[in-house]
Amino acid sequence: MGLVLLVGVSGSGKSTFAARHFEPTQVIGSDFCRGMVSDDENDQTATSDAFALLGTIVDIRLRRGLLTVVDATNVQRGAREHLIRIAKDNNVLTTAIVLDVPEALARERNRVRPDRDFGDHVIRRQRRDLTGGIKRMAREGVRRVYVLRGQEEIDAVRIELERPWPDRTELTGPFDIVGDVHGCRSELESLLAELGYELRRDGEGRPVGARHPQGRTAVFVGDLVDRGPDSPGVLRLVMGMVADGDALCVPGNHENKLVRYLRSGKGRLTHGLAETVEQLGRESEEFRARVLDFCDGLVSHLLLDGGRLVVAHAGLKEEYHGRASGRVRSFALYGETTGETDEFGLPVRLPWARDYRGRAMVVYGHVPTNRAEWLNRTICLDTGCVFGGRLTALRYPEREIVDVDAERTWYEPVRPLVDNPPERDEGGAGQVIDINDVGLGDQGSGLFVETAHGTVRADAESTMAALEVMSRFAVDPRWLVYLPPTMAPAPTAADPGLLEHPDEAFASYRSSGVGQVICEEKHMGSRAVAVLCRDEAAAERRFVPGELGTVYTRTGRPFFRDPAVQDEVVRRLRQAVTDAGLWDRLGTDWVALDGEMLPWSAKARSLIREQYASVGAAARASLPAAAAALAAAAERGVDVGGLAETTARRTEQTEAFSAVYRRYSWETEGADGLRYAPFMLLASEGREYGEADHLWHMGVAEQLAGTGGMVSTTRYRVVDTTDPDACAAAAAWWREMVDRGGEGMVVKPLLGARAKGRKGLAQPGLKVRGPEYLRIVYGPDYTDPERIAVLKDRKLGRKSGLAMREHKLGLEALARQAAGEPLWRVHEPVFAVLALETEPVDPRL
Repeated sequence: MGLVLLVGVSGSGKSTFAARHFEPTQVIGSDFCRGMVSDDENDQTATSDAFALLGTIVDIRLRRGLLTVVDATNVQRGAREHLIRIAKDNNVLTTAIVLDVPEALARERNRVRPDRDFGDHVIRRQRRDLTGGIKRMAREGVRRVYVLRGQEEIDAVRIELERPWPDRTELTGPFDIVGDVHGCRSELESLLAELGYELRRDGEGRPVGARHPQGRTAVFVGDLVDRGPDSPGVLRLVMGMVADGDALCVPGNHENKLVRYLRSGKGRLTHGLAETVEQLGRESEEFRARVLDFCDGLVSHLLLDGGRLVVAHAGLKEEYHGRASGRVRSFALYGETTGETDEFGLPVRLPWARDYRGRAMVVYGHVPTNRAEWLNRTICLDTGCVFGGRLTALRYPEREIVDVDAERTWYEPVRPLVDNPPERDEGGAGQVIDINDVGLGDQGSGLFVETAHGTVRADAESTMAALEVMSRFAVDPRWLVYLPPTMAPAPTAADPGLLEHPDEAFASYRSSGVGQVICEEKHMGSRAVAVLCRDEAAAERRFVPGELGTVYTRTGRPFFRDPAVQDEVVRRLRQAVTDAGLWDRLGTDWVALDGEMLPWSAKARSLIREQYASVGAAARASLPAAAAALAAAAERGVDVGGLAETTARRTEQTEAFSAVYRRYSWETEGADGLRYAPFMLLASEGREYGEADHLWHMGVAEQLAGTGGMVSTTRYRVVDTTDPDACAAAAAWWREMVDRGGEGMVVKPLLGARAKGRKGLAQPGLKVRGPEYLRIVYGPDYTDPERIAVLKDRKLGRKSGLAMREHKLGLEALARQAAGEPLWRVHEPVFAVLALETEPVDPRL
């Protein structure tokens, strides 16, 4: 990642050199750009526009972190300065490769090229500029200058690409990241022992190394020195660990000041530097030289674990990750300030972590606080050990905090340690998040969400429609940890009289490599997610102060319009969780459940009245009159036999149609009469349950139902899809349920929501609805042979694809929530589900 300037007179062989050593896409030539803006690579009148285009391309490539090679003469200082400035603006380094060939050779090459009709004086002028410029390039900001003298040296050269200095992405841990030590050697020993490290001591009993028996690596965030009682002891231990490969370290601002002092012997002995200088004065000259080499060689920040973890002393904005410049180093050492000071004389810092939206976890120190807390995937580990607080470490990837108390107050703080600012959140959900904080930005190209199972995209139109819904109609977004995916129907039944049958669901899973499935009774209710808190403290810490839970729909809207009904339902469900003993059994103070709220009429009363009951009423008003008219016509000898039969059949079908929705309706008064049938425990504190098999989830549901409250059970059975007898028995069970008026069943992979088949993640569920229930979906007369023949061509691919994309997003939302990621990160896949729901798909599926 960086800028390479090829420098040489016309005819020095820059283009040939670039083609030999770099990829074609990496090389941007001035001649190419001149041709792009004028259709003539030799049109010198287009030079200004050509270099403007070249600068734009270079800027874009460097912003994207791509190696970029500029093939131009670059012998003039002005041309170089423009490109070097672009590199600095993008926080990357510039390298110059000078092709210094004899002037005679350059003249000879230009003479044999018909497009080079300029005189020899041009080569002489370029040669003078080149000779004078070689010595100035370092002062201009070129990090390295390689001068290849003569064609033989140019032909013999070999180029190797270096990774950026902070790039240690090949190191995957596990890591123990240690906050600011500030000379507290005894506390560091205690913390390392608590973390499981075994210390190694020299002949004088001083710790000179530490190794973890399980191969963990310590990572120090800087500020090893100053203020505390034994900065040399801390340095001796950390330097030994780094030399042995047991630790990594980044510099802090206090190491930076120490380096300047050790180099010059001058500097302001403030902020604890005086103590360190005095302590180092008792050490040998050799030790002080080792300290200078060690501290001076530390890289500004580290990218670890494939780029998923960044360690920098004062933190680092995403745009600086992996970059190298004075600006990046300054931010990593000191953070970003306003230039003002507070009432204690300390710099006022800009809240970079509050606005952080990066994918990498950033761990830092620098600003002492009372406790380490998460904010937008960032965490500060400086808990003021030297000021009498604690020395803190973060176990990664476990995200476990380990700390030890300071033995005493070693240095009185200028500013008292205070709690972290109110925008912080433990585990990521205690924030009031504006809809713009979901990280949506400009959605002109739609929303792209990276999940563990691939990237899911929602188009721009769907995203904007979802924005309208979420910003105007959703529950308080702090409750929205998950939105359920839509469910695909089973493939169309082979039976000519049916649209759906269990055999096709079993065959579908069998062909995808899923051997065992669970068939769950499909309740005719409305999908409802319930998020419940054990007490007010849990609600305030994790969700919304003053509320104890919520119940919301598949689209994130409040399930109940009446807040009193909502509160009572939440109370009864919380009581069921308490009576079942789940709080203690799961070790949590909140849970999220996915299930069905019954009856259907509780949510769909207006839909039943306006869409279904009206159809039945109209049929009952019109069909008897039609039957009477046909009977009268028959008495007069008119042949109306076929039409009369159709009308009689329509009457029977309409009554069957009305019987369906009546079956799923009953009177309720407030919360009385409501039933909730959970089928999945989604999440609790620090956990999500996608890996648990569905028998475990059914067991949780049965425990809740056994409390005698409003929770209902769900009937189910496990089926081996490779066993014909088992499949036949399950189909008979389905027929028995639907014949008694049931909606049908849902067939799911037994191994749970994260079950996989031969081609990756398996479809989370296939619904198999009964023929009578489907009347309210497709109309009273859908069973007529001519109609059902048409309906069998339902084109299920789009619906199945939508169900899978939403399923991936749901799993991602739960995984991010369990990992304690900030709310905006959880909301990203939640919002995408809502966006996908606005895509046009046949609603009858």
